[in-house]
Amino acid sequence: MSNHPEKKGVSTIDFFCIGFGAIVGVGWAVSINSWMASSGGPVPAALGYLLCLLIMVPFGLVYAELVPMLPVAGGGAAFAYAAFGDKIAFLSGWAAFGGFVFIIPWEAIQVTDILVYLFPQLKEGTVLYTILGAEVRLSTVIIGTVFTILLFLLNRKGLSSAASLQKFLCVFLVASAVIGAVAGLVGGNVENLKPIYENTTDANHTGVLSGAFSIIVTAAFFLAGFETIPQGIEEAGGDIKKVGSTVVLSVALACVFYAMLLFCFGYAYPWQDFLGLDRPAAANMFKFVFDGGVGVALYWLIIIGALAGLFTTWNGFFTASANLLMAMGRSRMIPAWFAKQDKNGVAIHGLYIVTILSFVGPLAGANAIDTLTSFSAVAFILSWTLSSLSLLKLRRDMPNVQRPYKMPTVVAYWAAIVGVVYFVGSLLPFSPFYAKSKAIIVFVIFLVVGFLLYAAAGKDRKEMAAHERMKNMFGDVDLDAMRQQ
Repeated sequence: MSNHPEKKGVSTIDFFCIGFGAIVGVGWAVSINSWMASSGGPVPAALGYLLCLLIMVPFGLVYAELVPMLPVAGGGAAFAYAAFGDKIAFLSGWAAFGGFVFIIPWEAIQVTDILVYLFPQLKEGTVLYTILGAEVRLSTVIIGTVFTILLFLLNRKGLSSAASLQKFLCVFLVASAVIGAVAGLVGGNVENLKPIYENTTDANHTGVLSGAFSIIVTAAFFLAGFETIPQGIEEAGGDIKKVGSTVVLSVALACVFYAMLLFCFGYAYPWQDFLGLDRPAAANMFKFVFDGGVGVALYWLIIIGALAGLFTTWNGFFTASANLLMAMGRSRMIPAWFAKQDKNGVAIHGLYIVTILSFVGPLAGANAIDTLTSFSAVAFILSWTLSSLSLLKLRRDMPNVQRPYKMPTVVAYWAAIVGVVYFVGSLLPFSPFYAKSKAIIVFVIFLVVGFLLYAAAGKDRKEMAAHERMKNMFGDVDLDAMRQQ
């Protein structure tokens, strides 16, 4: 009997909205002024996201080839399993899971943060404790808990239900951001972009280009949502090749989307003044750009768009995280308990774990955001690098397998090289990609936890034959036959 439930008919456009919505999220509204500050202005920041096309699109192309070739839940873990076996597969899958689940509490923190700005009376709630210099209030914990429960109930119904909400929210967040960008161009002035570059934070850069490179440090975090697509591929309907291509499209459009907003919002309002605005800065800016009702209307449009984006990311990674745990449990990379599915094919035990971690978010306090961001970026890069290496290995081992899409070989090597440089650089203090010590400490602790789970699953692995574990991971996809072609 197959471990892979019947497909629910989730369409290509649904998968695009899952991926793009999970990528864009709320960062464009709440982090855009910090992007400007960290890179030296809106122009270097916008250039940074355009440079990300050279890094992220090759990773997207890797997935565009591998997803339709191996259309199973697990993403990078499944690709590495086929190429290198379960040890490397575990490392790739656990790294990706780290990126996923640390985004979820990040979103839980952000939703309470934004609502506090909308409803200042929430700041008056009972202070439970202070952590990392941030106060944790009872009111914000309650808000995060309520939204977590709602997302759990939604995802409990399966991907098709979550995808319907995702499509609606994705359209709304894009519309609100585009209207805001156009309004910024209408109400702004090119003088607001000057000085084109100025180091306002004593960051490790000296000009436009080096400032642009500083964006790359956390770009993996803000562009990682495409990973939600392969985690739900088992429920795809229609042309699997098109589902794979949505990975590339979602990544490329997200890079351009961020660059466009950075330029337009920098054009709308003097960018150095923009840095000092209360969060979410993209909304508050319009109260100064336009007088009266127009400014207020744009403020609320951006606020609601930001909340829509927050839920597209939160919702997208909820399902993806649970499915990844399920895939790793199936092949006994982690204990079999995580492989449990309900009658609707929902990764129910994985969903419980993700829900618990989402509850933790508001308890960690707002000052945990920077560390969560940097940690997730490091974890994602490790997984994507291993996926790139897996693609090169599978091309050698399975040269004659029909691939619905095949990326240029030189781009495949480029993705692998960039991934290695990016990952190693994130660990080195003198590197422009350095993730900082707190994030690296969390990364090491997370790896240790993962290796303990891998060891705990050792008995399960021994009791299940290798071919059976492989079948549990890949279902009807016959890897042995693919190698013999």
